[in-house]
Amino acid sequence: MSLNAVAHLNFHGQAREALEFYQSVFGGQLTLATYADFGMPAELSSATNVVFGQVVADNGFRVMAYDVPGQDTPAAPGTPTTRRENGTTITEERFFLSVRGQSVDEITPVWECLAKDATVIEPFGPAQWAPAFGMLADRFGVTWIVDVAAEYTQA
Repeated sequence: MSLNAVAHLNFHGQAREALEFYQSVFGGQLTLATYADFGMPAELSSATNVVFGQVVADNGFRVMAYDVPGQDTPAAPGTPTTRRENGTTITEERFFLSVRGQSVDEITPVWECLAKDATVIEPFGPAQWAPAFGMLADRFGVTWIVDVAAEYTQA
């Protein structure tokens, strides 16, 4: 048996836009189903809001998302609650999404795309623990860690 943990993001009328953005960054197949597609009552949510959506890419990237019922207007992401102080991450968030590549050349375009209209928490560049590391809150308020896998040896 094989298990995979997949991030499932909750939005307020922005799921379609977010998933289309993530597809533009990571590639892959976009699947969307609206509340209307499932025949759900109009009072639950806007008929065009996403009740099930996902992006699945051949490179291993996968994310799911939907629009929370009854909240048809996009919520402003607000100020990110994550910041870096003296090399330490300070946050109130319960999770971040992490994208790790094998080389700086492989992961730099991902960083550059995610960084459009984002709040950069830690600029992308060499880090003490990895060839490259960066942290940002994208334009939808989702916090991402983008880094390059470091080679570790076991003691």
